[in-house]
Amino acid sequence: MLVDGDTIGEAFDRAVLQFGDNEFMVVPRDAGRTYYAGGFTYTFHATSKVVANLATLLEVAGHGHGHRVAVLLENRPEMLLLKLACNKLGISWVPLNPDYRSAEMAYVLRDSDAALVVTLASHEATVRAAVTEAGSGAQIFIWHDPAGLADLPVTAVPAPFDGPVNAQSEASLLYTSGTTGRPKGCIMSHEYELIMGAWYASRGGLFTLQAGEERVYNPLPLFHVNAGIVEFYGLMLSGNCMVIPERFSRTRWWSEIRETRATGCHYLGVVIPVLMNEPSSDTDRDHGLRWGFGAGVEPTLHSAFEDRFGFPLIEVWGMTEMCRVLVACEEPRHIGSRAMGRPQPGFDVRVVDESDQDVAVGETGEMVVRHSAETPRKGAFSGYLNQEKATEEGWRGGWWHTGDTVRQDTSGMLYFVDRKKNIIRRSGENIAAAEVEAVLQAHEAVAQVAVMAVEDEMRDEEVLACVVSFSGANDAELARALFEECYAQLTYYKAPGWIVFIERLPVTGTQKVLKHKIFGEDVDPRQLPQAHDFRDRKKR
Repeated sequence: MLVDGDTIGEAFDRAVLQFGDNEFMVVPRDAGRTYYAGGFTYTFHATSKVVANLATLLEVAGHGHGHRVAVLLENRPEMLLLKLACNKLGISWVPLNPDYRSAEMAYVLRDSDAALVVTLASHEATVRAAVTEAGSGAQIFIWHDPAGLADLPVTAVPAPFDGPVNAQSEASLLYTSGTTGRPKGCIMSHEYELIMGAWYASRGGLFTLQAGEERVYNPLPLFHVNAGIVEFYGLMLSGNCMVIPERFSRTRWWSEIRETRATGCHYLGVVIPVLMNEPSSDTDRDHGLRWGFGAGVEPTLHSAFEDRFGFPLIEVWGMTEMCRVLVACEEPRHIGSRAMGRPQPGFDVRVVDESDQDVAVGETGEMVVRHSAETPRKGAFSGYLNQEKATEEGWRGGWWHTGDTVRQDTSGMLYFVDRKKNIIRRSGENIAAAEVEAVLQAHEAVAQVAVMAVEDEMRDEEVLACVVSFSGANDAELARALFEECYAQLTYYKAPGWIVFIERLPVTGTQKVLKHKIFGEDVDPRQLPQAHDFRDRKKR
C-alpha cells in the first residue's frame, strides 16, 4: 500500500509491519557463485534489521540528506539493502555498472560528486583509478562480508540539507547507457520510485500480483531501473519476494526457477532465442511460472515460446525517465506483433511526427508521454543532473519525447517499431532495423544479429546486417541465403544491402546491443573482408 507523500523509508517500514515474516529477497544456490554459494533468504523483518544497522553506520560516519553514495556490489542483495539504508537518511544511491572501465566510472563520479564509493575487493583497482582520474576526493570503502559498513571512515563533506527527507528528495541517480555522447544522470525522487513500484504492482489482467504469494525471478542487473527500482519496490509494496540470480545463465535458468519456486520472471528479447535454441525436453513445462514480464521478444518466437513453455510473455514498455510501464496484459495481446499496451489514466500517449504533430492512426511516429494535461511531469524523473537544457528539450511542448518509434491502432494499442535512432533512411524510405533483425534472427543459422545504417553514396543510407552465426561461418553461401530470406519476406528496399559476419555483439549489462561499438570509429564495415554486398540484388 502506498500513501501519498511517503518517503521510501516510510513505505518500507509500513511493508515490514504488514509483511514481516514473508520472504523478501532470495538468492538461488550456485556452487560456482562468488558469494552465497549455498543460497540465502531475507525476510522483511531480517531486511529491516540489516537496513537499520547500515543506516546507523552511515549516519555515524557523517553521511546524510543530500549526499550521494556510489555503489558497485554487482547482483547481490547488499545493493538493495544499502539502497534502503541510504534512502532512509535522504542519501542518493548511485549504482555503478560492473563493466565500466575506469574512465567511464571517473565521469560518473565526477558528474555525480559522490562522497563515497562502496565496492568489492575485486573492483578496488578500477575504482581507485577512477577516483584518481575524476579528482573527486570520494572516499572508498571495500565491502567485506559480513562486516558491511563497519569501520566506515568519517566523511569531511557536510550533508547538503538540514531538513527531513521528503517525497521529492533524491533517492537515486541512474546514468543512461550513453549510446551517443556521455551518459546522463537521471535524478529520481522518492515519490517517483514508489509510484513506479505501485504501478508495477497494480496492472492486473495476466500480470496480476497476488499479495504475499509471488516469487519473481529476475536475472537483470540491479544497477538498472528494471530490477533495482521498478520490480524491487513493486514487490516490496505488495509483500512479495524477489529472486536475485547472479546473472542470466542459459544452463541455470530453469533449475533456479524450479528451486526458488518462482511464479514470474523478467526477460529481455535476447533471452528468448537462447532458451528456444535449447533442445525440447519433457521438463519444458516443469515450472511454476504464470507469466514473463519483459520487452523485445522477436515476433516470430513469441507464440512458439508460449506454446512450448506454457506461460505468457507479457510485453511492456518503459524507460528510466518515465517508467510507469505500458503493459500488454489484457487479451487480445496481439502476440507476435510487438504490441506493448494501451494508454491508461495517469499515462497519456501521443504518436507524433518530426514537427510534434499527431500522425494518422496506423502511421509510425515518435511516442511522447505525460501524466496528464494538468500535471504532465507527475510520476516522472526530476531531470538530468547538470543538464537542464537537455531536460527541457525532452519535455518540449509539455510531453516527454521518448525517442521510440511506434504506431497505434484504432483500439489504442501501441506497437513498438524501433528506437528513433535505429530508423534507416534509404532513398526516402524509413526502415526499422528491428523489422529486419526479426527476420534474420528467425533463421536457424543465426545466433545474434544487429542491423544498422551505413553510408551509401547513391541512397543516403543502406541497410547493414551484422550477423553472429552459430557455426562461426563466414561464407558467401550463408550470406546469400540470409539475404534471400529477407528479400522474400520484406519489401525489397528493407533487405540488407550489406551482410557482415562478426564473432560477437558488444552489449550492456542489460544485454542491449551497443551498435555504436560493433566497429571502431575509423572502420568502414563495407570494406571488411567478411562484408558481402547485395545492393545490386535489391530490385522492385
